[in-house]
Amino acid sequence: MERRRKKTRQAILAAFQELLAQKRYENIIVQDIIEAADVGRSTFYAHFETKDMLLRAMCEDMFAHVLENVADEGSHDFSYDRDNPAVIISHMLYHMQDQQKNIRSLLTCESRDIFLRYFREKLSETLTARGHALLRGHVLPDDFLINHITGSFMLMVEWWMQGGCVRTPEEMAEMYAALIAPIFCVGGGSL
Repeated sequence: MERRRKKTRQAILAAFQELLAQKRYENIIVQDIIEAADVGRSTFYAHFETKDMLLRAMCEDMFAHVLENVADEGSHDFSYDRDNPAVIISHMLYHMQDQQKNIRSLLTCESRDIFLRYFREKLSETLTARGHALLRGHVLPDDFLINHITGSFMLMVEWWMQGGCVRTPEEMAEMYAALIAPIFCVGGGSL
């Protein structure tokens, strides 16, 4: 993506995240985003067809980052063991903790189902791309396992967010691993 286009896209995403911190998703209109990002209407629509597509892009960016080769990010460094499922989960949880106000807003708004659908799609893609060690040699079909562990993960994130993210991402990753470990121990693999 050309640098200028990328910068404009980032400005729109940043404005959207800022608005999410102030308003409920369903109360944000495209005009709000345009004004906050200081872009024209045609520029907005050149990047995103709808506000829902902007939400999808925000989810994609969150998960794409987890899959990138990123060195130390200040508060956390997960570059040392990128294929370890516990590391992947902790990394995602750190980013969700950083975005907790936005995510809590999205989990309580009218468009909750849209967010959860995008969230689940990206999580499934992430686990499929990085979870090969978990899935290898299991007696159950991969798509069934991915569906089960993404559903459990989403419920865990909702619980964590509703509780104000009191536990650390590492504690949540340990709890989640304890929850899904029996599936993999019984099925042929191990966490």
